Parts: sequence; structure tokens; C-alpha cells
Amino acid sequence: MMLEAVELTKHFKQTKAVDRVNLYLEQGEIVGLLGPNGAGKSTTISMISTLIPPTSGDVRFHNESIIKEPAKLRNVLGIVPQEIALYSDLSAKENLRFFGRIHRLSGAELNKKVDEVLALIGLTDRQNDLVKHFSGGMKRRLNIGAALLHEPKLLIMDEPTVGIDPQSRNYILETVKRLNQEKQMTVLYTSHYMEEVEFLCDRIYIMDKGCIIASGTKDEIKNILSSEHTVEVKVEKVSESFLHALRSQPVIHHITVQERTITVLSPKEINVFRLLFQLAEKTNTVFTSVEIKTPTLEDVFLHLTGRALRD
Repeated sequence: MMLEAVELTKHFKQTKAVDRVNLYLEQGEIVGLLGPNGAGKSTTISMISTLIPPTSGDVRFHNESIIKEPAKLRNVLGIVPQEIALYSDLSAKENLRFFGRIHRLSGAELNKKVDEVLALIGLTDRQNDLVKHFSGGMKRRLNIGAALLHEPKLLIMDEPTVGIDPQSRNYILETVKRLNQEKQMTVLYTSHYMEEVEFLCDRIYIMDKGCIIASGTKDEIKNILSSEHTVEVKVEKVSESFLHALRSQPVIHHITVQERTITVLSPKEINVFRLLFQLAEKTNTVFTSVEIKTPTLEDVFLHLTGRALRD
């Protein structure tokens, strides 16, 4: 086991931000830490990366506690923070050289690593441009590049794609995947985007209100809903009377509405199709399609917490 958090807890005055979190990473894995804003993800990774001490609990790197001896982990750790940590009045290359020197790189070795990272993050052609003229996606890529200069064995990424365009997001996800496959880099990836975690991660921890509420492979987590249907209904027009009728049914466990698509969760033993069509007839609601969907991580999160991931 490469890294393990044991009963990790953090209090800020009267607030318990993280409550007895247990998780582990094996060498070469990409592990997702999934949860909404305020779930405690950033506080958890701040403790794991030795930035803040826990109130109680321990973090072990190769079975040795890092609470009192953080250097062993710090030397092989790369951090991609949620906030952009760059100097806007320096160029991309100047930023990388600065962070490289922090990692005690110099001379030909520093020049080589800066060139390698610029190529990896796709900014070779823009290396001499000031960061303040970069798009949000380019800044995010450079933010990642700064964490890779010393070839870390463990990379912690805290919501690295927040607020960027889909093209930049895809580039970052593909880069993370490539680093893992080609360099066997272990990655702890926090996000509140289900699709990112589904694409990247070998295993997933779902966190809410400071606690781990589910963990396992993607299939294991989806099997939490093995006893439930996810049914997607498309309607000509969403009516409040139909939604009210749905919400009044105890066998309907959750409802989400997006434009003219309504998604419901219900037990498999219930004939949910008959119920939906009965309610539609009573409320003069016209369906354009009704379909049973394969459970998604979003469905599991709704089931476990009663709210959507980005609520």
C-alpha cells in the first residue's frame, strides 16, 4: 500500500470538516475523491499532503506516519491546487523555471525538464508569453505542469478543471491518463464532475458532509442501486401537476428535472411504467419517450445523499 489515511479527522473551531476518513492508494492507481463543494475533499487532501495537521488520525506513506516526518512524502509529491498558483507577470517558461528551482533543479537538468513539461502540457509554442494573457484552460495546464517538474511518484489534483472550456478539460483528462499509463504515476483526483471520475479512476470514494459514504470500483458503487430502476421520461411539456403527483408517490425515491427530461428512481419490484402512465393520464402529460437507464454514479449519489452532486 503506497498511502493510507486512517481515521483522519479535522475540526475548525466548532465545525467538523472531516470526520474519521479512511482511504488508501495503491502504487499506479488513479483514485477519485468525489463530492459536492463543501464535502471536505480539499481539507482531506490538505492533510494527506502535509499542508495542515489533522485534529486526530494518521497518514501513512509506505506504512510510515508522515505527521511528524513529512519530508519522505513531500519529496515525491506533486500538488495541483484548486486555485491557480502562478505568477501572472512571468511567462510560462519563467514560471516553470521558478518552480523547478524550488524542487532544487538547476542547469541542464532544469532546462530539460522545463522543455519536457511544456511539450506535455501543449504550451511549447506559448512558452514565452505572459501568463496574464493566457486563457483559463492554458493556466490550468501550466498549473499542472508546475507540479510535474520533479517527476513526482504521487500526484494530488484538487478539482483541476474548474471553470474551463470542454476542450481544455479533455486535454487535461487525457494528460492525466497518459501520465498514469506511461509513468505509472499514482494519482488522487478530487472532483465534483461525475464524468471525469468515471473516465479516469480505478476506484472511487464518495464524500459528503465530511464523511466517506461509499467506496469501491465504479461497478461496485453502481451495484448499490442493483435493487432500483433509473427511468428517464421525456415530455412535451413539464407540468407542475405531474411533478407534484410524482413527488406524492412513496415508491418514487428521487426525481430530477432537466429541461423536458424527468429522471426517477424506484424499486425494481414496482411496475414504474404503469404508475408513470397513470399519473400522466391524470395530469394530461404527454410523453415523447420512456426509457430504463443503466445506473450512473450520479444516480448513486442521489440515492445516498438525496441531492445532485453539484447542488
